[in-house]
Amino acid sequence: MAHVPQIRIPATYMRGGTSKGVFFRVQDLPEAAQVPGKARDALLMRVIGSPDPYGKQIDGMGAATSSTSKTVLISKSTRPDHDVDYLFGQVSIDQPFVDWSGNCGNLSAAVGPYAISNGFIDAARIPENGTVTVRIWQANIGKTIISHVPITNGAVQETGDFELDGVTFPAAEVQLEFMDPAAEEGDDGGGAMFPTGNLVDDLEVPGVGTLKATMINAGIPTIFVNAEAIGYTGTELQEAINGDPKALAMFETIRAYGAKRMGLIRDIDEAARRQHTPKVAFVAKPATYTASSGKTVNAGDVDLLVRALSMGKLHHAMMGTAAVAIGTAAAVPGTLVNLAAGGGEREAVRFGHPSGTLRVGAQAVQSDGEWTVTKAIMSRSARVLMEGWVRIPGDAF
Repeated sequence: MAHVPQIRIPATYMRGGTSKGVFFRVQDLPEAAQVPGKARDALLMRVIGSPDPYGKQIDGMGAATSSTSKTVLISKSTRPDHDVDYLFGQVSIDQPFVDWSGNCGNLSAAVGPYAISNGFIDAARIPENGTVTVRIWQANIGKTIISHVPITNGAVQETGDFELDGVTFPAAEVQLEFMDPAAEEGDDGGGAMFPTGNLVDDLEVPGVGTLKATMINAGIPTIFVNAEAIGYTGTELQEAINGDPKALAMFETIRAYGAKRMGLIRDIDEAARRQHTPKVAFVAKPATYTASSGKTVNAGDVDLLVRALSMGKLHHAMMGTAAVAIGTAAAVPGTLVNLAAGGGEREAVRFGHPSGTLRVGAQAVQSDGEWTVTKAIMSRSARVLMEGWVRIPGDAF
């Protein structure tokens, strides 16, 4: 029996923040995959190695975690005042689908460097030494991200001394501004920044109870609950959650009912086909704990503790988009995030997560009773891990 040989596609494997993903220029994809649809999804799943009933993604570029089962498509932007369009695909590990419903804040840090290194930025804008500002259109959610990329000797600087908890080695700092990060009508985010109209809701979750919840659209739709209300302290590491099937089922139930309350889905069953959004997180007041690296995070070093789940598992650090949601919610007095941080007005918070700490800033204002956020700011790092071609069977899509 004859078999179709493999094809090769130009690709770059990059780390951005605490995530990794396979980056493509849309123009380099096979013609059938240059447009949204089944062919594109099938191609990306085969690249990553999904769906994999073994949950390992051995036959692909994925590494069997939500942080590493990611793909990015970059194209020249046709929008005024933007350099590139950035489309993010979260590939399910064990199910046959790609979730296009949200952004990846961590990989956002790699988009600017990728755009510069792959010819999307006019050479005249790239200094011999200095910084290039790359304006990115985040196509999943229809938002602008401004990336400040360091340049040394006319090329993207990747090495440096910026340390990011959750990443083993230091690298160059990439500053990101997430402009107007709260969802608006027409976005795939359910509407206003607080879709229920409340800073805190009573969320009824069958089998769990009625939980106080802050449900926010900023960065990515996120459901925040208090750690103590579900039997946790906020100091938990991955094994405390991910090794407990009952806990994972509880969080998925919270996520599903929160998604419906936020208007993201019409039926609870839809949540299983929308794994990337919304996120669910739990918050607590500062406490001292030992991070996954073994270092001590002191209560006095943070404003609050946050643990968040991604694709059904506790994240090893913090999703970048969820960090935007944390910073935004912290800036609005009265949310559960703000109260865990001590309440009052604030423009930045440092929160503790399983790998350490992260600082994120946000500027929130209230007008006519409605809260809006002009931008959220944080720093990440990015690095090319490998570049060349990725290969997949020619009949995989």
